[in-house]
Amino acid sequence: MPEILAMRLRATPHLRNAGWVAVPILVIACLFFYPLALIARQAFTDDSGAVAIRPFFDVLHSRYFGHALLNTIEIATSATAGCLVLGLALALILTFVPFPGCVLVARLIDTFIALPTFLVTLAFTFIYGSAGILNSLLQQHFGFAQPPVQFLYSAWGVVLAEITVYLPFVLRPLLASLSLMDPGQIEVASTLGARPWQIIRQVILPAAFPALIAGGSLCLLLTINEFGVVLFIGAKGVTTLPLLIYSKAIQESDYQSACVIAVVNIVLSLGLFGLYRAAARRLGA
Repeated sequence: MPEILAMRLRATPHLRNAGWVAVPILVIACLFFYPLALIARQAFTDDSGAVAIRPFFDVLHSRYFGHALLNTIEIATSATAGCLVLGLALALILTFVPFPGCVLVARLIDTFIALPTFLVTLAFTFIYGSAGILNSLLQQHFGFAQPPVQFLYSAWGVVLAEITVYLPFVLRPLLASLSLMDPGQIEVASTLGARPWQIIRQVILPAAFPALIAGGSLCLLLTINEFGVVLFIGAKGVTTLPLLIYSKAIQESDYQSACVIAVVNIVLSLGLFGLYRAAARRLGA
């Protein structure tokens, strides 16, 4: 998009008038940069309002921050790995093993992008919750005194919900990348005696690698910032960075700590976004 805007600007030099530039810059500054600047200022000031670095590092060295950062990284990387493995398997089947209705299946998976994240979590409580379908069937047929399936209220429940929500963000670029592959490459490899796994590893994966990086980095970016799924599941002892920001700001009114954690979250997000854009440019997006 920025490249397209630059081309149009070169084609229409009369739009270089300063007035046309000032309006969007002012809107962006008011809506995005000014609020971010307020957060950054709050993160680097002490109770008296003076600039101070120590409160920032006090939060970074705190136990609750380290616990939340570790939880965030573990959940985000696990969910992203799950999306990559499941997305690659589905993309290979939908592209190279077509079956009646495969287009409908791909579009149904796409519809998850349009759904609010908490709906998936709500649906999971009906299936895997303490009083859900699965536990009711197991208790009814095997006589368990307590619901035997409790993973939904742990970090694994959060990971499963995030895999379900963010799978399309990996699957879509993979399907687009694999659809551009020359079928002749696979036919030649098969003719030369390569086995299916060798064809996947030596022919398909190199071609799909940029799509895997683009989809994986976008998925990692979204899962690191996920708030609704973690809050809705309410897993005991599972606190991520977005949930810690909410807890500090809303429940404890500790805005300085909340802003410090927000600054770290922003730096992480911008780094992952840079990785995603680099991979997307390689894909030609």
